[in-house]
Amino acid sequence: MNIKQETKILIVEDEPYLLRQIRDLLTRKGYIAETASSRAETVSRILNEDDISLYLLDVWLPDGDGFGLCSMIRTKNLRPVIFLTACDDEESVVRGLETGGDDYVVKPFRTAELLARIRANLRRKDDRTAATVWRCGDIRADLDANEVYKGEEKLNLSAVEYKLLLALMENGERIVRRETLMEYLWDRWDQEIEDNTLSVTISRLRRKIGAEYIETIRGFGYRLKGPVGKALA
Repeated sequence: MNIKQETKILIVEDEPYLLRQIRDLLTRKGYIAETASSRAETVSRILNEDDISLYLLDVWLPDGDGFGLCSMIRTKNLRPVIFLTACDDEESVVRGLETGGDDYVVKPFRTAELLARIRANLRRKDDRTAATVWRCGDIRADLDANEVYKGEEKLNLSAVEYKLLLALMENGERIVRRETLMEYLWDRWDQEIEDNTLSVTISRLRRKIGAEYIETIRGFGYRLKGPVGKALA
């Protein structure tokens, strides 16, 4: 990916040395690196800045946590959120998924790994910007508004259910392997947690959009039943 000058990343980290290290690394790589060291400062940036391309969120901050910040981000946009944390326990993993996190990097981490994950998540974002409305049968996903409708009814999807639906719609009627969905949704999490979480999320999404829209291909994965149309709003 060619890094554009307007690619702004917000780093939220309360440890001053690590914050400087990440900021300097991203700046050297051509990104615009902005920083925040508290929940209060981050909330102000989330509410007032619309040009942030990706968020790096520390889980634990002196005046709050990154999970609540991620939920706030998801009310405004679908830009990538990567958690930076020393906590890799199952409870933190599941909570990160449910609040809409895209990735999870455990400290200490290699700089090459962090940069690779940033590039991968920015690519996923770019892949979705060409069209703003996706349709499959009665299901309509408005990417600008972050809303999904079945006919005229607005569906109440969680952040991870919404991401799963978009992952299936991106692939049209092609089969998407379970492993691919796990990597797309929960790149960092271990296999046991991913398997269980994916099965539960598929079941919840089926109940909300209709079981007829998602086909299980035994031994392989899932696919959306019906062609997907993509257009500008």
